[in-house]
Amino acid sequence: MLARLFRRRDDGSEAAADSLYRAVLEAARRPVLFAELGVPDTLDGRYEMVALHTFLVLRRLKRDHRATVVLAQALFDRMFMDFDNVLREAGVGDLGVGRRVKQMATGFYGRIAAYDAGLDGGGIEEALRRNAYGTVAPADQALARLSGYLRRADDALAGQATADLGAGRVSFPDIG
Repeated sequence: MLARLFRRRDDGSEAAADSLYRAVLEAARRPVLFAELGVPDTLDGRYEMVALHTFLVLRRLKRDHRATVVLAQALFDRMFMDFDNVLREAGVGDLGVGRRVKQMATGFYGRIAAYDAGLDGGGIEEALRRNAYGTVAPADQALARLSGYLRRADDALAGQATADLGAGRVSFPDIG
């Protein structure tokens, strides 16, 4: 997995993935998520918001899989390179970083499955309660706002052109 994370591409997908990831980080760091919606303002809570917003972009890219498979992989790789860097900066030793990144990747795949199922068939509130909020009990209104935002964001991304995403342009709606 790590070899995949650090290989270089020369097809423009890395630059586009970097732009998409910057937009993901900007959306995931909005203070309203933590101050009003009660997502824990911790390393775990911030990871959850980055994972949630990356999921949304990957879900949209999956719609045009043939045209976006390389970009989707580059975005995934970019996110996990960032996680690797954050762990190293936090002082996690070299031997522990790989193990933790692998755990984070496994957890991310689980979140993708839970969020996909929640958006496609219902139950998104439970998926958010379990993942985005973790060990805290969100207020009903906060959970409703976050799940409403997730649905609106999914709809908004569905309407964004594949060419724009391929050029690294994505926008997320207001949280509301």
